Amino acid sequence: MYRYDEIDRAILTDRVAEFREQATRRLAGLITEDQFKPIRLMNGLYLQLHAYMLRIAIPYGALTSAKLRKLAYIARTYDKGYGHFTTRTNLQLHWIKLRDAPDILEHLAEVELHSIQTSGNCIRNLTADPHAGATADEVDDPRVWAEAIRQWSTFHPEFSFLPRKFKIAVTAAATDRAAIKVYDIGLRLHRAEDGELGFEVLVGGGLGRTPYLGSTIRKHLPTRHLLSYLQAILRVYNRAGRRDNAWKARIKILVSSLGAEEFARQVEEEWEREPRDGVDLPDEELARIRAAFAPQGFETLPPVSAAFQSAKANDRAFARFARHNVKPHKVPGYAIVDVSLKAPGETPGDCSADQMDVVADLAERFSHDEVRVSYEQNLILPHVKLDDVPQVYAELEAAGLATPNIGLISDIIACPGLDYCALANARAIPIAQDIAKRFADPERAEVVGELKIKISGCINACGHHHVGHIGILGVDKKGEEFYQLTLGGSGAEDAEVGKMLGPALPADKVADAVEQLVEVYMRERAEGERFLDTFRRTGMSPFKEAVYADAR
Repeated sequence: MYRYDEIDRAILTDRVAEFREQATRRLAGLITEDQFKPIRLMNGLYLQLHAYMLRIAIPYGALTSAKLRKLAYIARTYDKGYGHFTTRTNLQLHWIKLRDAPDILEHLAEVELHSIQTSGNCIRNLTADPHAGATADEVDDPRVWAEAIRQWSTFHPEFSFLPRKFKIAVTAAATDRAAIKVYDIGLRLHRAEDGELGFEVLVGGGLGRTPYLGSTIRKHLPTRHLLSYLQAILRVYNRAGRRDNAWKARIKILVSSLGAEEFARQVEEEWEREPRDGVDLPDEELARIRAAFAPQGFETLPPVSAAFQSAKANDRAFARFARHNVKPHKVPGYAIVDVSLKAPGETPGDCSADQMDVVADLAERFSHDEVRVSYEQNLILPHVKLDDVPQVYAELEAAGLATPNIGLISDIIACPGLDYCALANARAIPIAQDIAKRFADPERAEVVGELKIKISGCINACGHHHVGHIGILGVDKKGEEFYQLTLGGSGAEDAEVGKMLGPALPADKVADAVEQLVEVYMRERAEGERFLDTFRRTGMSPFKEAVYADAR
């Protein structure tokens, strides 16, 4: 795990002091809300429907037990005892009082956390594969490069006032667990035919009002040139991005209007023009960062665990958990354990302070003191001995965190929606809860298999609905909440934007429609097909017929 150096610590100390002074002025009425707004947003503090919301950055989704315990303490002390993990691997606290915000930032700084660049037209929190450093299918540890970008981009004066917010994701595996194709910049580490490590660079992805998948503008960028190439991309965007229209200001619009080939040409021209010395990462600095992520503490273990196999044989519930929530690790005798925050009937992504403490304790005892946050709004214990998985499962089950549904129909992504967000048109949480309850039977969910449902309460698409196998978008129709369904989307390596099913449905018909879609899938699927495979083979017609047959 990377530890902050004296520069990072000085930045956080100064920022907390600056914000405390400005918040004190606001509370005293010395500045107006309009004057205070840009200050609070630069510190991740939003004013939502009912209270202030603080968005806390979790760079590349990595936490230690101390960091997670601190988040639990803050949620318990200054909020209502829980937090919401988002598709950006941030943690949001939705009931913050302004008078408490400076103290919260001070608490965060004590454990090398902050809320800097979680808002504003700047480079936001970096995200990466949550299995980084644990999975055998990666060619390098993407956290190394995400950390390098974090250091380079924090308070970067040239890129602090971009045309619009900017998001970067990094992966190093063939399986895309970071959704890089829907980011402003997606970076995929790979090796060229000669063995050189480099990045495939994708630009112009993004969801929201106009969804786009990123276009590859360079198939292989040597890793040593990462920062100078990012600089070239951002300079082209900074000069040519639309600043006159917020809806057309994202880089995806620029790439679409120019065409990927022309955009790539301009980036290459910019990159060749400017000297790279002083921008690209020096070898000694790369070595320093890489050393922080070097594997350590792993024991030499047999690849098969008698305790793990015995628990599977004697406990059906544990066996189901092992099938869905336990993934292979690159080190023999270890496993990656997914912790579902999607118990049926609960709010997707919500985690209570007590549950955070449980996961922090398990991380300290069983997972090399590491916890990860996934963009699918779950937590991960990345380094658990197979022998210890039964004990980890028992303690997760006692805390309500052992739902065996990773990748299944009740593992739903959902934004906070109209229950919290001032931008939302409709609620997302009740819809997710209704669907999850319909498929709460784990045996039924297992028969259905992999099916990713993603729900957004408005067109901003914080719930990634465009790339759900079943996507659900809340819309306002004359003051009533309706929901538009899309089918066939994917945020993985086979990324695709979903296609509209038909007219929007009222809230009380959405769970019924999902049931009907699943019934069609079960009837039509061929051997071994996922929902997405069946849809791609059959097309929209049988699914549309099932949902709208009664409307004719």
